[in-house]
Amino acid sequence: MAKTLFEKIWDTHAIATTAGGSTLIAIDRVFLHERTGAAALKRMAEMGRKVRDPARVFAVMDHIVDTRIGRGDGTLMQGGEGFITETRAACCEAGITLFDVNDRDQGIVHVISPEQGIVLPGVTLVAPDSHTCTQGAFGALAWGIGSSEAEHAMVTGTLRLERPKTMRVRIHGALSPGVTAKDMILTLISQHGAGGGAGHVVEFAGEAVTALDMEARMTLCNMATEFSAMTGLIAPDAKTFEYLSGRTYAPDDFGDPYWRSLATDEGAAFDCEIAIDASAIAPMVSWGTSPEQAVPVDASVPQGPARAHDYIDLDAGARLAGTPLDAAFIGSCTNSRISDLRRAARILEGRRIAPSIRKALVVPGSLAVKRQAEAEGLDKVFEAAGFEWRMSGCSLCFYAGGEGFPEGSRVISSTNRNFEGRQGPGIRTHIASPETVAASAIAGAIADPREYAREEQAA
Repeated sequence: MAKTLFEKIWDTHAIATTAGGSTLIAIDRVFLHERTGAAALKRMAEMGRKVRDPARVFAVMDHIVDTRIGRGDGTLMQGGEGFITETRAACCEAGITLFDVNDRDQGIVHVISPEQGIVLPGVTLVAPDSHTCTQGAFGALAWGIGSSEAEHAMVTGTLRLERPKTMRVRIHGALSPGVTAKDMILTLISQHGAGGGAGHVVEFAGEAVTALDMEARMTLCNMATEFSAMTGLIAPDAKTFEYLSGRTYAPDDFGDPYWRSLATDEGAAFDCEIAIDASAIAPMVSWGTSPEQAVPVDASVPQGPARAHDYIDLDAGARLAGTPLDAAFIGSCTNSRISDLRRAARILEGRRIAPSIRKALVVPGSLAVKRQAEAEGLDKVFEAAGFEWRMSGCSLCFYAGGEGFPEGSRVISSTNRNFEGRQGPGIRTHIASPETVAASAIAGAIADPREYAREEQAA
């Protein structure tokens, strides 16, 4: 029988079916972070339970750590240092590999897991973070879980799950210059709603998807959770194996036929299918308080929930482009990899951000990304343009009560969520691609990055 990629991974990992109809699934990798990791490990220790296989469990300091140059355990978040020191001690006690605050391989969990070759095609990987779906870009079944589930996975190597439905999103054709994977996923969510993928594993396919490099594929899968999907995934191909080859935790080679079998069979059935024309996608910018409230940058604000209009302070019919901004942010597990920084720097090179931009930050997704960017001189481009160059972390994507933007700021951001207060109390966030963030920071208002793409073409 023809199977989808998801079905192949699920069936390979299914251990048993419970009396209630759920499935016991083997878990290959668990990744913790300091926000919840110490609590989970501490509860396990109190109950006399140990990590079943420490070699399969990893942890990182990313959610609460400060991103200022010269950082240590101290944080701007009240009580944050305790999360860090307790996680360090708990990981040491449990024998878990930890990417510590200033470890050369530290970074945002969904950035460093691929960098290290921890995520691999066909594995099951879980972490107490909803954006774990990012790693589905490698053909893995990767999803976010709660802390108690993390404990169960570490102790037993399994989780009990209800089998999700399947959805295939085909994005056919080619993207226009200046349009990115971030625009692809925002288009899907805006057209089909933030709940459109609920109860499904979403496989992204089509020419526009296979044309993406691995970092762009990660951006696409990253926001599957904003579509309410259990996860997103993309079938591995030559790009996938090339990216992973030589990574610390990856196999010596991918020559075994098993790796090449990880693809949806011809004729396999999905519960739902969606088709999108890539050529019709434009640079997208969110206007409200949900990722589904996003429109092309050159469009007007549509009529939406009154609360969204009130919070974002934009009326229906208002032109989105030209909306004045106070701050700009490039970072997060969505758009903080080296290719993201290169594309933003290309727009910023030789230019300055507008005087009205009171705060502009670049937070690389890992210290490896930071080193690579500095080797290429990208940090100097950002600094010359007026951006502050930082260390790696979840800074100002996940607001933990520490650093924030000036009160009442309107921010253009490469992050993944524009919920009320997501980047701090009262902060109004417009999510977009790094290119759109860069173009908008220069203009001091929401701006179309395609103007810069046209300049490059003309040159």
